[in-house]
Amino acid sequence: MTRLPLSISIISLNEEANLRRCLASVTDLAQEIVIVDSGSTDRTAEIAEEFGVKWVHQDWLGYTAQKNFCLSLCSQSWILALDCDEELTPELRESIQQFFANGDDQKFDGAWMSRLVWFMGRWIHHGDWYPDRKVRLFRKDKSQWAADGGGQVHERLDVAGPCTTLKGDLLHYSFKNIQHYLVKHVQYSQVFLQTQQGKGKRWSLLHTLFRPWWRFTRAYFLKLGFLDGFPGLWIAVATAFFAFDRYSRMFESEAEAGAKSNG
Repeated sequence: MTRLPLSISIISLNEEANLRRCLASVTDLAQEIVIVDSGSTDRTAEIAEEFGVKWVHQDWLGYTAQKNFCLSLCSQSWILALDCDEELTPELRESIQQFFANGDDQKFDGAWMSRLVWFMGRWIHHGDWYPDRKVRLFRKDKSQWAADGGGQVHERLDVAGPCTTLKGDLLHYSFKNIQHYLVKHVQYSQVFLQTQQGKGKRWSLLHTLFRPWWRFTRAYFLKLGFLDGFPGLWIAVATAFFAFDRYSRMFESEAEAGAKSNG
C-alpha cells in the first residue's frame, strides 16, 4: 500500500509494555515514525528498532516542550500524534486513509477522534470517559502543543484552522489497575491545586458540596455510566470523590497558610 504523507509523532520513557502494540497498529501507514525518548532503561529502544523508527534521545523537557520538540523533527506536513499506550482500531486507520483519499487534507487542518479507555477488564463506552475526543491528526504548520493545567500532567493541542471528525476509536490503555489510577489522581490533584492558586481562586464550600454531586450525576446518569456495569459505577463514585478531595486540598492549603501567617 502507498504510505500517507504523514509523520507519526511519539514520546516515550520505559514503554516496553505498550510500544509494540502501538507501533503494530500504524505499520506501513505513514512515511515515518519519529520517537523522542527521554532515557528508557528497558526494551523500548529495541522494540522501536524492529519497526524502523527515527529514534532521538532528548532529556525530559516537560510534556509540552517534549512533544513540540518531537514535532520539529517530523518531515511531513501532516502529523499523527500518539502516546505509547494508544492503539489505532482498524476502523480508525481506514478513516485516516480515507481522509487523505477524499482530499480532506485540503479542506481541514486537523481531525478529532474518539478515545476509548480500557479499565477493569473492559472497554468503557459511557460516562465521563467516552467519547474522550482528541485532535491527533493535524497539519504541522497550523498546530502546536500548549500547556494545559500547568502543563505538568496534561497538555493540549492548539490547531489554527477547521477540524473534522474521524470514524473509529483510538484505544487507550491508560490505567494498569485501580492503584495506578489512584497514583495518577494524586498528580492531578496537585496540579489542580497549583492551577487554582495561580488563578487566585479560593476554596468554596458551595463547590465542595455541589461539584462531587454533579460529577456523579453527570457520569452515572446523564452520560449513562450505569451501562458499563460495576466499572461505570466505580468511575462515577471515584470521579465524585476526587472532586471532593481536590477542594478539600484547597481548604487544607489555605488553612495551613492562615495558621502560619497567624503564628
